[in-house]
Amino acid sequence: MRSRRVTGVVLAAGRSRRLGSPKQLLPYGGTTLLDATLEVARRCGFDQLIVTLGGALEQVLAEVNLVGVEAVIARDFGAGCSASLRAAIAHVDADADGIVLLLGDQPGIHPDDVLRVVASCGEAELAVCRYSDGVGHPFWLGRSLFGELERLRGDKAVWKLVDRARAGGSLVEVPVGGAIPLDVDTWADYERLLASVAP
Repeated sequence: MRSRRVTGVVLAAGRSRRLGSPKQLLPYGGTTLLDATLEVARRCGFDQLIVTLGGALEQVLAEVNLVGVEAVIARDFGAGCSASLRAAIAHVDADADGIVLLLGDQPGIHPDDVLRVVASCGEAELAVCRYSDGVGHPFWLGRSLFGELERLRGDKAVWKLVDRARAGGSLVEVPVGGAIPLDVDTWADYERLLASVAP
């Protein structure tokens, strides 16, 4: 990815508590929700691509196409996204300048926006997408943050880093078109996602 080495990290280890069934395997676009997200990630041209798994592990391994993707198992996935992120950081290539963080239930991310974030972050340690209705993924997290990422705890811990960077004036917000891409936490979310791509 241009002049820097970038690892893509797709967080997909959740156990879908609010949904009640593995959201990674929900039907979407002729495949599964996670397959669709991983296909977007493949199109980004990352130097390395990692997906974190945990919830419904055996089913996901059996049903999702992981070709070209390094699957990392987050053993304590029930502790939230930070547990998945800690597991991923341990496997990031030593030559990577940073990671682009993606959510496994957000297939509407556009590869061009990923490339835009990487190209626009400069020397910043943290960059986010600025959509018409707020900030969202993908996030750029530079290597200088890896130590902190390994110490994070909780489900929304990365957002604390975003808030801190914003307060300190160091957050880079990269303008991208449209609203924040839909992700899936509930059946209503899933229905909205399906409706958004219906012919």
